Amino acid sequence: MTSSFRRTVVIGGAAVVFVAAVTAMSSRPVQAQAYPSQDIHMVVGFVPGSGADVLTRFFAEKLRQKAGRTVVVENKPGAAGNIATEYVARAKPDGHYLLLGAGSAVAAGMHLTKNPPVDVTKAFQIAATLNRQAFLLSVDAKSPYMSVADLTKAMKPKGENASYATTAPTGIVMGEMYKSKTGVQAVEIRYKAAADALNEFASGKLDYGAMDPVFALAQQREGRLRVLAHSSGSPIEALKGIPTMAESGVPGMDLTSWWAVHVPAATPKPVVDQLNVWFREILQQPDTKDFLNKFGGDPFISTPEDGQALFVKDEKNWADYVRIAKIDPQ
Repeated sequence: MTSSFRRTVVIGGAAVVFVAAVTAMSSRPVQAQAYPSQDIHMVVGFVPGSGADVLTRFFAEKLRQKAGRTVVVENKPGAAGNIATEYVARAKPDGHYLLLGAGSAVAAGMHLTKNPPVDVTKAFQIAATLNRQAFLLSVDAKSPYMSVADLTKAMKPKGENASYATTAPTGIVMGEMYKSKTGVQAVEIRYKAAADALNEFASGKLDYGAMDPVFALAQQREGRLRVLAHSSGSPIEALKGIPTMAESGVPGMDLTSWWAVHVPAATPKPVVDQLNVWFREILQQPDTKDFLNKFGGDPFISTPEDGQALFVKDEKNWADYVRIAKIDPQ
């Protein structure tokens, strides 16, 4: 009886161990398959129809195809993107809330805002980078200004009677750096949506703008705006034929905006890695490259680790940009 009991215990114990081992081995793939377990929310800090919104909706549809789940685009405009930033930073860190936006601009918010809602480099993990792009110094298509030199020559005598448009952090700094390097004293007019500035370009109320490339290039194709130069310090394939600000006589400007997928910092690494795989595959699709090139961007693929390192570096760089441009945080 005792022997039989021992055998039973051993057999039962083996069965328990076996089941436990199977459970342990199978738990990882089960967890991986469980993501996403609900709709994914892709949050953008600007209004529908803006350049940021156009990019977000393109990637939302691509992600839907990869993830096999509905991807809901949520527009949370205001405070130069900070409303969207805080919204996602405080979301449940499970990969179902993503902030799509310029990593450079999210980093910039730390220095353009007196009281940032969150410390972005601690609040977010970069899951994937998407593209590199530059902001564009633009004028109305009917204006007489054919180059940055023409614009600068005309703006200096106008002093504070000149005005220009901005909508996003990179454009804000580009506008201030242009003034600090040239002595132009134009007054900044900040818009929630770039489209709101179109009539004022046409009427002559606005002399120029530091605009996002999605908006500016689309309006140039429609014959409404003329792009004079871009803000990057190095060539961008998608902007061939458009000179840099440095090449146009405004030295020292190197503002390259890069887009990324941000998730709350506590998001599990397997989820971050899965997002990175999906977006890497999306960026390798020919139609994605064509789409990004059309709007002035080059595909930009990196690991989560490299993306996060760039994010941290840019947060420090923007402290210098804001100081150089002599911008008072809002």
